[in-house]
Amino acid sequence: MGAPRRRVTKTRGRDRRTNWKSKPTQLIACPKCGTLVLPHRRCQKCGNYKDKEVLI
Repeated sequence: MGAPRRRVTKTRGRDRRTNWKSKPTQLIACPKCGTLVLPHRRCQKCGNYKDKEVLI
């Protein structure tokens, strides 16, 4: 059976994980009512998307 020749050290494992950062959620203001909305989604408050009324 195959087995690892050498165990990965704590430092090497931590170095590999240093770039696992979470990014803050990007929010934009709805042009109609000003509520913060995720990009490319309709506004939950007024139902507006790309200057059009969308069915809720």
